[in-house]
Amino acid sequence: MHSILVRDYMQQNPVTFDRNTNLLQVVHKLLAAKETGAPVINERREVIGFISEQDCIKEILQGAFYCEDPPVVATVMSTQVISFAPDNSIVEIAQTMITQKPKNYPVISEGKLVGMINRRDVLAALLDNDEDCYLRVN
Repeated sequence: MHSILVRDYMQQNPVTFDRNTNLLQVVHKLLAAKETGAPVINERREVIGFISEQDCIKEILQGAFYCEDPPVVATVMSTQVISFAPDNSIVEIAQTMITQKPKNYPVISEGKLVGMINRRDVLAALLDNDEDCYLRVN
């Protein structure tokens, strides 16, 4: 398998959120974009967290039970974020995905968000790269 780079398969204009975004706005934007999660960035485009559908479900269930106002992203987001660089190998990400929970990973260059890569992108890259192997087998 030859080297396939993240830059060749990453989404270049990912959905992002500010730390002060209302959780209901997050849910609406994730649903509209058909995304399962997105990075939280500051004004310098540095990744400071990640918000997922799972985070949103938990908070909405709790908020509905207690009839509370929806929280802001900063109180819900994960701050431990696994990320990759554009020059990382797709194989490296695939190996990480086997053992790690996240489905989406921010792509960071020089400390700033430049894209996102998810399981679907990785599968497409692996299939594109191995298609010739599968064709020889048939």
